[in-house]
Formats: sequence, structure tokens, C-alpha cells
Amino acid sequence: RGRRNPFSFCNDPVATMIRRMVWTAFLFVVGLVGLIVGAEWLVRGASRLAAVAGISPLVIGLTVVAFATSSPELAVSVVAAIKGSADLALGNIVGSNISNILLILGIAASLRPITVHRQLIRMEVPLLIAVSAAILPLASDGMLGRVDGLALLAVLFVYLAWSIKVARRDASAFAQQVEPDAAASKGRVGKQLGLVVVGLVVLLIGSQCLVSSATTMARAFGVSDLVVGLTIVAVGTSLPEIATSVLAVFRGESELAVGNAIGSNLVNLLGVLAATSVVAPGGVVVTPAAMAFDIPVMLAAAIACAPIFFTGLVISRAEGVVFLGYYVAYVAYVTLNAIQHDALPAFSRAMWLFVIPITAVGLVFPIVMRATARARKT
Repeated sequence: RGRRNPFSFCNDPVATMIRRMVWTAFLFVVGLVGLIVGAEWLVRGASRLAAVAGISPLVIGLTVVAFATSSPELAVSVVAAIKGSADLALGNIVGSNISNILLILGIAASLRPITVHRQLIRMEVPLLIAVSAAILPLASDGMLGRVDGLALLAVLFVYLAWSIKVARRDASAFAQQVEPDAAASKGRVGKQLGLVVVGLVVLLIGSQCLVSSATTMARAFGVSDLVVGLTIVAVGTSLPEIATSVLAVFRGESELAVGNAIGSNLVNLLGVLAATSVVAPGGVVVTPAAMAFDIPVMLAAAIACAPIFFTGLVISRAEGVVFLGYYVAYVAYVTLNAIQHDALPAFSRAMWLFVIPITAVGLVFPIVMRATARARKT
């Protein structure tokens, strides 16, 4: 009687709030460390796997790493389809494809110029443009159904068969130059595959912890759920690609970085969106807003890769900054449109009348100059 319960502080609202803040900060640090460590292991394992198997880092980035880092989009989209929210899958995939090019390549190239392999110009970029453009007629009826999904999956299988053929050709060329011990090679392949898997798991756990903690902190500071959804959650599923590509650039694996971004976009459309269209009972609903804006932006981002990749086979820092600028403009437009801000009409006019035409000229001009120089030489 009269004695204070020594554990009464557990029910103190202030103490509870402090514990939550400490736990949120801890999750944020764990997520950040997980991203860095997981990306390091994934890039190291993938690059060494390419070296051991005699396959180019580009092919590894377009296939193994692309499928691995697209797993968050696959999980989110399939779960959404099963729960009857298949329309959310389209926004997740389209938003991820836009961020893969404008945000991820923008960040990576602005930090260090990225070398582009000729194979991307010949095969992957034209395929990405064609598939992105095909979504418009497929979804013209406001729906991506099971037949549409099966058609996209068929294209994916053909592309994978071609990628396997290229990988075998690279491996054969490598074997003619070096003949490593078969048993040792298999052991090393198994070890590097294990490193890729462990790195991916750590990367996914880190991204989930980072998104969860960042969302909690944003809401604690009074940021609306709308802004959180348009920024933190939208970028959250692309964190594996961001971490992997940026670290690959710093490690000198630029082919892996570009292959990861372009390959992830192909996997998102031909794999994730196709699987969601097949699984969803009523198909994937495509809203008029997505047909009028988001899908055309995704297509425009894919088309922009062609001239930028072609000029000098490198993505310069200036071009990376342009990509980043357009991603900021895209997020700004989506945010202003969602809240119907008064500045939306002026912002739209500025983009259509000035920014987009100037950028288009900037993209076309280097190609014209390069073609003119080649014509003079011949």
C-alpha cells in the first residue's frame, strides 16, 4: 500500500511513444544496412557468377538479377490480384517501370557515367519499347484479361530462350579461351548462387524494414497517407533495383546496372503484369487516367533510352540529371493531380510548352550530329 509499481512506466504514454520512436529508428538503420549489405552480396555474387560461368554481366543483369530484384513487384501484384485489387497491380508495375529508368538510371548516371552494351540497343531496348507500346492496344477495352496475359507470357518465354542461347554462346566462347576444372567450377557456381540468394533475401528484408520505418516516421510528422503512398511506398518496391544498380556502378559493373534496370522492366511487363492478368479473376482493370497519362509516360521513358543509349554508348551525368528531373516532375504532377492543386494547370502547360520540347530537341540533336559526322567520314 502506498508503494509505486516499478513497472508503471510501461503504461506511460510518453514512454510508449519513445519506445516506438526508438524501434522505428532501429528498423530504419537495419533496413539501410540490409540494403547496403544485401546489394553488395547480390552484385558480388552475380558478377562472380558471370565470370565463373563465362556469361557476360549484361546477360546476368538482364535475367538472374532482373528476376530477383523484381520479386517485390511480383509479390505485391499477385497478392493484390488474389485479394480482388488487381487494378493496384497496374499502378505498381507502371510506376516501377518509370522509376527504374528515370530514377534508378538517373541516380546511377548522375553519380558516374554508365557504359551501355550494344546488345541493349539491338535487342532489349527495342523489345521494351514494343512491349510498352503494346500495352495501349491490349488495354484499349479498359482491361488486361487472361488472353492478354498469356500472350505476354509467350513473349517472355521466347525472350528467355533467346537469352539462354546468348548465354550459352558466351559460355562457349569463354571455354575456348580458358578451360577451368569442371568440378571446381561447379563448386564456385554453387557458392556464388548462394551468395546471390542470401544477398537477395537480405536486400528484400532491408527494403521492407526501410519502407515500414520511413512510412511510420512520415506519418508521425503529419505527412498525409496520399503523399506517403506516392513517394515512400511507390519507391519502396524499386529499392532493390536502386541499391543493386547504384552499387554495381560504383563497383565498375555498369553492364550489370543497366541490364538490371532494363531487364526488370521487361520482367515487370512480360512476367509480373502477365501473371497478374492470368491470376486475377476479372483481369486487371486499366483506368482512363492510366491510359491517358501513366502508360504513355512509361512508354516515353522507354523511348528516351534509345537516343541516350545510342549516343556514344554511354549515359552521361547530364543525361542522368535529366532523367532525375523528369522523375521529380512526374511525381510532382501525380501529387498535384491527386490533390487537385490550383498550380496543376500552370505546371502542365509549362511541361508541354517548354520542358518536353526542349528535352526532345536535346535528345535528337546528338543523334543528328553523330549521323552527320558519319556521313562526312564516308
